[in-house]
Amino acid sequence: MTWLDGARWDGRIYLGGWVAGGAGDRVVRAPATGDELGRVGMASPADVATAAEQGTVAQREWAARPYTERAAVFRRAGDLLTEHATEIQDWIVRESGSVTGKAELEVHLTAQECYEAAGLPSRAYGELLPSELPRRSWAQRVPAGVVGVIAPFNFPLILAARSVAPALALGNAVVLKPDPRTAVCGGVVLARVLADAGLPEGVFHLLPGGVDTGEAVVTDPRIRIISFTGSTAAGRRVGQLAATHLKRAHLELGGNSALIVLDDVDLPSAVAAGAWGSFLHQGQICMTTGRHLVHESIYDDYVTALAELADHLPVGDPTTGPVALGPLIDAGQRDKVHKLVTDTITAGARLAAGGTYTGLYYRPTVLAEVGRDMPAYAEEVFGPVAPVARFGSLDEAAKLASDTEYGLSLGILTNDVSKGLALADKIPTGIVHINDQTVSDEAIVPFGGIGASGTGSRFGGQSANVDAFTETRWVTVRDRIAPYPS
Repeated sequence: MTWLDGARWDGRIYLGGWVAGGAGDRVVRAPATGDELGRVGMASPADVATAAEQGTVAQREWAARPYTERAAVFRRAGDLLTEHATEIQDWIVRESGSVTGKAELEVHLTAQECYEAAGLPSRAYGELLPSELPRRSWAQRVPAGVVGVIAPFNFPLILAARSVAPALALGNAVVLKPDPRTAVCGGVVLARVLADAGLPEGVFHLLPGGVDTGEAVVTDPRIRIISFTGSTAAGRRVGQLAATHLKRAHLELGGNSALIVLDDVDLPSAVAAGAWGSFLHQGQICMTTGRHLVHESIYDDYVTALAELADHLPVGDPTTGPVALGPLIDAGQRDKVHKLVTDTITAGARLAAGGTYTGLYYRPTVLAEVGRDMPAYAEEVFGPVAPVARFGSLDEAAKLASDTEYGLSLGILTNDVSKGLALADKIPTGIVHINDQTVSDEAIVPFGGIGASGTGSRFGGQSANVDAFTETRWVTVRDRIAPYPS
């Protein structure tokens, strides 16, 4: 029997233990082959209500436990992720279509999230405040209560854990709704890890489900904070619902991140970085390099070299051998990507590489002579597509990079770091990388975007996590009852 043996969870949700879901179950399929990997339970809105009720009760006892106990749970969780890394990585590869290196990175980052979360319970949780009255006054950070986490399919484990781990460590209960397409590696793994690490029952609930289940998570009055990672369109809906119900929503949404390549770069290094930024995990990353902005003096050479590299990247089933790209998550995503590519070519772009697919395997694609109004340039593609546009001056580069509703990540490649930093100051974005592509993350950094990319840095780093998953309470104490007229 394996650690993730399906006999425990097959066809079930995690709601006070493994139980049948109110919405039946769903087949888990490998996008690389279409093979059935198992079944996950599907939760109904009624299950959300039950989870919120159980979580409200269990959270009080959990928050009252000594900070050392809460910290110990997450140290053990990090150790368990490392101990069972090979099996977890295998599930990520099979269920989400990841290549092995990406799966290894995801497990490593998730373990780091748990280790960082272990430091949160012992963090100072208030500050003394002056008062003009004869009393002691302070601000205190307290758990919010029950936190709802809605996570996507692309990096299913880390994008769930980066909210689940700090929220729990700070004394909250959590209701997690993962994408049903990746609910094993993005949910069952966490349920298994947390139970084995000693998290009390009733504090964490795993509820894969449809749109109605997600809306129930956002609208249930006992769930006080929503942490959502997903598309901008879905995030707008989540934000609207949360505002209607007067609760905070932390939204990490889409992107159309620019990589600016200046004329002083080492061309092979710049091309390799650009390819990585656009093609990692088939481009299904919010930080993916969605626009390559290249100085006109090296533009043609850059396009030629990027297209040649793309043509030589192996695409295939990551379970059968080393490949650079695996499958897209499903046919709907593939068709969306292909339509953006063909519409962009129809609009006048030149196809320099790729633009074809077999099944769910989409060839890494390079589009040249791309205009700012063309679909694959103006919209988030979420596929292995590299649109390349040219610029002549730094001011033009800044204007092109800023001309988007998104503001997640920015990469600038140059031999002049000061010039790169000065250019970055002109471009509104939540993340900047000088001499690197646009995709990067660490457990200790504040992560988030602006504009249509979300509501700012709400994930990662102790300060951001405390702000995200606690409330502030003002407390005063006098030595005796204050005198009032009687």
